[in-house]
Amino acid sequence: MIPSRNAGPQNAEKFVRCVKVHPNQTEGWSLHGQITHLWQYHPAFRSPFRGVNSLDPGSRGNETFDATLYAGARLWTGSEFWINPEIDQGFGLSNTMGVAGFPSGEAYKVGKSAPYFRLQRLFFRQIFSLGGSVEQVEPDANQLGGSRTADNLVVTAGKISVTDIFDTNADAHDPRRDFLNWAVIDSGAFDYAADAWGYSYGIVMEWTQNWWTLRTGLFDLSRVPNTTALETDFSQFEFVGEAEARHTFFGHTGKIKLLGYVNRGRMGSYSDAVVIAKATGTIPDVASVRAYSSRPGAAINLEQRIMDDLGFFARASINDGSKEAYEFTEINRSLSAGLSLKGNLWERPQDALGLAVVTNELSKSARTYFAAGGRGILIGDGSLLHYGSENIIETYYSAYIAAGFILAADYQFIANPAYNGDRGPVSVFGMRVHLEY
Repeated sequence: MIPSRNAGPQNAEKFVRCVKVHPNQTEGWSLHGQITHLWQYHPAFRSPFRGVNSLDPGSRGNETFDATLYAGARLWTGSEFWINPEIDQGFGLSNTMGVAGFPSGEAYKVGKSAPYFRLQRLFFRQIFSLGGSVEQVEPDANQLGGSRTADNLVVTAGKISVTDIFDTNADAHDPRRDFLNWAVIDSGAFDYAADAWGYSYGIVMEWTQNWWTLRTGLFDLSRVPNTTALETDFSQFEFVGEAEARHTFFGHTGKIKLLGYVNRGRMGSYSDAVVIAKATGTIPDVASVRAYSSRPGAAINLEQRIMDDLGFFARASINDGSKEAYEFTEINRSLSAGLSLKGNLWERPQDALGLAVVTNELSKSARTYFAAGGRGILIGDGSLLHYGSENIIETYYSAYIAAGFILAADYQFIANPAYNGDRGPVSVFGMRVHLEY
């Protein structure tokens, strides 16, 4: 699966925006849409060997395309119902394999040459007023314009992405508008529940009071790790919670979030797979040792304005590295940080320039498994003789062309792709065209 595209149910931190409608206006229904085309290319790189899940070492390019409709209606006071049909097409580099921090948040694991239809989101939201001042809400994709009280309880249920609501960050979370790398736009070790397209069935509650918000959610896992079919009875599930604190530091706003989760389902132990492989003289396979168990993890997420036009962001995350990655990618520890600058300094206020650095790591158990030839969701070169942290630098420039039309250029440098010191480094170049209405 991939990190979800950031136009999902708006949580408390994103729900209130600058007022662009009359204070008394309340939308009864809404239609928004977007189209995004991304092309990525990497030149040939050093590769003395490769495996089934390796990034192709030749000079390669791929493209992805998606078009989404956001249709919503207000059923009664405080309620919203949304449906997001989408058309997708294209492939990630090497069919979205070969790098744990994959370079395209627009690439699904289930690429297709011909356009195909998916119903990505279908959800209901109810907002309960708990008092406080009345705030105006700007109309947006998956968000009806109107008003609400500052203190509130929001319940969202249906088919959404976990990262529509959890682990969001104003400067690094949307592959259609800012960074592209999976480990930049989301916490790398947050193995969130999702099908192969990045979505799940679930319910979320968000309680906001004054300067803080508490969130908790329950979501279905895939029936089999990283596949297209979701459980429908919550027999395999993820429980996730997040605490957010909003603050002002030297006159500039910021947020810090603490997230914890646990996945409960049928998953394989790396060490068990290696033991059986040694005893039978075969290649280790976590699928052969799956058993019902738990896999916890945690993340911390910071966003801070340094100046009005300059933002700093950072994430740190960790998970139980003794078991296979269930949905996201093979990252057991991750640290990312970066800056996002608006273009006021060069008289292009709607342009943006971003720079991020990432380091991803595997657990000792995972290293042993992949060194013995094991394969995972995204990685598995057939060997891992010289392990190294997967280190990534990403920079992008997003240029405002006209209302609803944004063109961006992106570059990523990846050292030790899939933690393999014998392959790479890799340079990935990207061009993104984004239209919205």
